[in-house]
Amino acid sequence: MNCKANYDTILLGDVKMTIVFKVSEELQKKMIKYYENKKREKTPPYAYFQALDADTIVTLYESGKVMFQGISADIDANMWIDLEKKLTGTVININENKEKQEKAAKIKNEFYRLSTIGSDEVGTGDYFGPIVVTASFVPKDKVDELDKLGVRDSKKITDEKIKQIAPTLLKEVEHVTYILNNKEYNEYQKKGYNMNQIKAILHNKVLYELKEKISQYDKMVVDQFVYPKKYYEHLKEEKQVVYGITFLTKAESVCASVAASSCISRYLFLEEMDKLSDKLKMVIPKGAGEDVDEVAAKVVKQYGEQMLYDVAKLNFKNTFKLQEYIKQ
Repeated sequence: MNCKANYDTILLGDVKMTIVFKVSEELQKKMIKYYENKKREKTPPYAYFQALDADTIVTLYESGKVMFQGISADIDANMWIDLEKKLTGTVININENKEKQEKAAKIKNEFYRLSTIGSDEVGTGDYFGPIVVTASFVPKDKVDELDKLGVRDSKKITDEKIKQIAPTLLKEVEHVTYILNNKEYNEYQKKGYNMNQIKAILHNKVLYELKEKISQYDKMVVDQFVYPKKYYEHLKEEKQVVYGITFLTKAESVCASVAASSCISRYLFLEEMDKLSDKLKMVIPKGAGEDVDEVAAKVVKQYGEQMLYDVAKLNFKNTFKLQEYIKQ
């Protein structure tokens, strides 16, 4: 195909705000109580907790310093700055990079107020479970509705919340999803395809199918996982290739259709994991940590190595650590 790639790329990795300041012991106690149900499982060294509150990561350190990270970090930080002033009379001054802040807001406003097609995937970092890729269409008159529903990057909200909002998305949002099981994934690997190439093929597949249904939209957005030029190189053997894509890093934070795709993909991934747990009659963990190694060994012991080929991504390091767990 000689068609020239037409795309835009916007990098948002450098516009995430980080705000750090020290708080009183009185305010620390209130913060610990407030974020109790939002804490992450893993706590960074020398920290009381790390929590995820909507789009903001909050970390309170034993030193009394608190760090807010995210595009909306200033909003969350200001809530506590105001409370500190009321409690202790202390005025906290923070100096932020205004240029970065304004750039992030401008990009978010630009894409959030457009009718967009956007795609995102989940499952690429999980040893068990499929890769799920979704493309969604969100017209501009539905953006506020999704925002009120709590739609955002699925990595930034709990699985319980995903299960609450995703059924509504499945009914209300025009979308196309492709679920690549691990048997198919391992076949791709045997042919020499790497993860980014597989992702590019799947994104292109769902975008093409949705584009066939939706004729009017302002932008098509992909959450960038590889440079645009390389993305299209991965598609050189595909018969139908979608062009005119805007590639955004952290696209789920600025584009409603990508956020919707992220949530839908996560929901369907969780459903597939539940099915897998039922099939194997054991709880199948997410991710690729030590708990995954232990379960992989159980799968091999109970069902044989062929089962692992069907349910796991064999090129992950977990496969090579199996022997030591099987001997235990």
